[in-house]
Amino acid sequence: MERMKKITEALDKTTEWVGKISSWSVVVLMLLVVFEVISRRVFNQPTIWTFEITTMIFAFHFLMVSAYGLLHKSLVSVEIIYERFSLKTKAVLDLITYSIFFLPFVIGLLYGGYHFAALSWAQQEVSWSAFAPPVYPIKTVLPVAMFFLLLQGISEIMKKVIILVERKSSYD
Repeated sequence: MERMKKITEALDKTTEWVGKISSWSVVVLMLLVVFEVISRRVFNQPTIWTFEITTMIFAFHFLMVSAYGLLHKSLVSVEIIYERFSLKTKAVLDLITYSIFFLPFVIGLLYGGYHFAALSWAQQEVSWSAFAPPVYPIKTVLPVAMFFLLLQGISEIMKKVIILVERKSSYD
């Protein structure tokens, strides 16, 4: 059990680090939006590139902080009945729902996202717009983010197993 606890701690620290670093992308996003607003409204000089770049940065931000959201339990959940259950019952329900919903979904996105990104890299895909930036780097973010989300999901599953085995936990 101690080894499992050390693994969950390492996975949680990795998620914490990736989430904190990735969260700074929202500052870059804000600066670009402010730049575009000033360019457009003050100088009457809109750009052709900021819309696509801000969309890509938002996609990066949204995807890369998903594991961080899972770690800190900030994802949307309905807990009207769930909150009334014992810690052990919650752990059993979490193991079932992670197995049925979470793991297949994340593994499917990881697998599909890998092929999606690989094809984009092979084609050196660019956007359809006049700006035409390369899109293969941002398409690579999907499998990378799903990898980190899968790692955090494994950590959460391991925490539930620890609860069931030890019948107590500091992971609630």
